[in-house]
Amino acid sequence: MSNHTCLLCPRACRADRAAGDTGFCRAPSAAVVAARLLHFWEEPCISGKNGSGTVFFSGCNLRCSYCQNIEISRKVKGESFDAQGLAGVYRELISHGAENINLVTPTIYADVIAESLTEKPPVPVIYNCGGYESAYALELMRGKADIYLPDLKYSDDTAAARLSSAPDYFVKAKDAILEMHRQVGSPVFGENGQLLRGVMIRHLVLPGYLENTFGVLDWIAESFAPGEVLLSLMSQFTPNKAGEPSRKLTAEEYSRAVDYAKALADFEGYFQDPTAAEDGYVPEF
Repeated sequence: MSNHTCLLCPRACRADRAAGDTGFCRAPSAAVVAARLLHFWEEPCISGKNGSGTVFFSGCNLRCSYCQNIEISRKVKGESFDAQGLAGVYRELISHGAENINLVTPTIYADVIAESLTEKPPVPVIYNCGGYESAYALELMRGKADIYLPDLKYSDDTAAARLSSAPDYFVKAKDAILEMHRQVGSPVFGENGQLLRGVMIRHLVLPGYLENTFGVLDWIAESFAPGEVLLSLMSQFTPNKAGEPSRKLTAEEYSRAVDYAKALADFEGYFQDPTAAEDGYVPEF
């Protein structure tokens, strides 16, 4: 980063993390890993038979009031790794049968992660992010990420500001997702149905924010032809103690979102069983 100031996310807060300063994300310059494990609860083409080799990073460039992983998104806790150490984490996961390397909330460590992927792993690398990405971070990942798994949380700027402290979320996320698709192209699957390359856009339907969901689906349908990206429309909203919305998603709300999506376009991907909205699906950190 130029002059050691952080430009990894759209906030461009220019914190000198190498000197011990912290910006909005509160993260140091080394990559902090809260957990690394084989994860079986991703979409089937991600988890596969043996599980996704998932690396959960601490810290976040968003501040979602409803965050399911609030223990690690707001608190930067875990083990610190340099690039060489991260590469060792990937090798360990692969030795246990990981179908891929799944980098969760990688944005604020994109520089360290890119260096850790100098030697490409023998399995697909997934950049699993909140969607609030900078062109700078995505350029670092060019040729290193095989699969982009971004959220597209908001089409409503007011909701983005209120719930995630990111009023410019939609414009930044749209640009980011278009760049992701330019880099990796349309989905490519292996013989056993595992995703090898491509973009899967996740959207979590929020209670009371159906118009926000409709706007997200409208943009995806307008921006991509059928089959160019995958959609994962999620029902798993789980309210936390301090945040909002403060209630679970109703079956009627999710059904309306699914009906809207199906009427709008021939989306390929996943709709989620409402039973996924259970605390037991949230990892312990």
